[in-house]
Amino acid sequence: MPLHRRHGTPPSLAELEELAGRELARIPWELRRHLNQLVIQMAEFPDEETEEALDLDSSFDLLGLYCGVAMTDQSLMDVHTQSDLIFLYRRPILDFWCESSLDLAAVIRHVLIHEIGHHFGFSDEDMERIENE
Repeated sequence: MPLHRRHGTPPSLAELEELAGRELARIPWELRRHLNQLVIQMAEFPDEETEEALDLDSSFDLLGLYCGVAMTDQSLMDVHTQSDLIFLYRRPILDFWCESSLDLAAVIRHVLIHEIGHHFGFSDEDMERIENE
């Protein structure tokens, strides 16, 4: 079923960015408090360099990407000069949403938790527990 028939007009990059900001605020404080100046950046798809680096089969294979130095790879001597950055990819997220029975906000929250989890070196079980809180 085409996207516009099932869900109406697809949300824009700006609308998804706003939704991501609201969902970020819902993530438990125990996780959020450790983020340094987190920036969420929306893009239609991953860029070619990212696709090649991650050896993606399709532009739709990646919903989000954490960019920065994971806490597990930082030392006390590191100077944190850049903001943590999470890319959210609009078209893959919308495609996943249309194929799932999840609410779009739940999809966005899932991707954010998963990407933030990478920053902390969390296991899949840890991320699942946080999502269920």
